[in-house]
Amino acid sequence: MKLGIILETKELEKAWNAFRFATTSISRDHEVKVFLMGEAVECESIGTEQYDVASQLRAFVEADGEILACGTCLISRKLDGSDSCPLSTMVDCIEMVEWADKVVTF
Repeated sequence: MKLGIILETKELEKAWNAFRFATTSISRDHEVKVFLMGEAVECESIGTEQYDVASQLRAFVEADGEILACGTCLISRKLDGSDSCPLSTMVDCIEMVEWADKVVTF
């Protein structure tokens, strides 16, 4: 199955669980793409010892998961895209939704 995940929060436990869900889905042979929107574009650099979001994000990427990050949301925070979180557009988000069999939002 193709799973699209839209993550709109940098709330630590929710973001951590979103990436755990994404990585576990890959381990169960699903194709997964994550679109970061709003404050979630900051996930690459957040976490605590208990909820290490950045580590979960890296684990997802290492498992061959694909992340897209809203360019407008990055720019409004004066952030750049990165290799693991490339600057993307609403068209990319729409294409992910069209590609997916199911979409989950956190």
